[in-house]
Amino acid sequence: KARHEYQILDQWEAGISLTGPEVKSLREGKVSFQDAFARIDRGEVWLHSLHISPYEQAGRWNADPVRPRKLLLRKEQIRKLVGKVEEKGLTLIPLDLHFRGGYAKVELALCRGKNLHDKRETLKQRTMDREARRAVDSR
Repeated sequence: KARHEYQILDQWEAGISLTGPEVKSLREGKVSFQDAFARIDRGEVWLHSLHISPYEQAGRWNADPVRPRKLLLRKEQIRKLVGKVEEKGLTLIPLDLHFRGGYAKVELALCRGKNLHDKRETLKQRTMDREARRAVDSR
């Protein structure tokens, strides 16, 4: 959905600070990116509105499902992000959450929102590309 709603300008991979039950829920695929975004606060990048469902066997150790979560980036990456996010109309959106080497990683994108005309144009282009591929494959 993010690729439809936003024009992606740049991407980064960031670590994410989680509790044990949150990691287990992630491994089960119980996560929702809808309305999630990242914000820079006092030199740290925080991921807001990412819903990780409570792990059923954790009991009282479950954290709030939509609590802000700290993203782990290097200082020079954060400095670059600060300069870019301050531009009008740019925002940080998570595209993907995956595991690499046993660690949870977030694919973070610097995006600019598309207006309705741009969305329609993207859909038309995608349809034309799909039809062209079908024509080539059917030969």
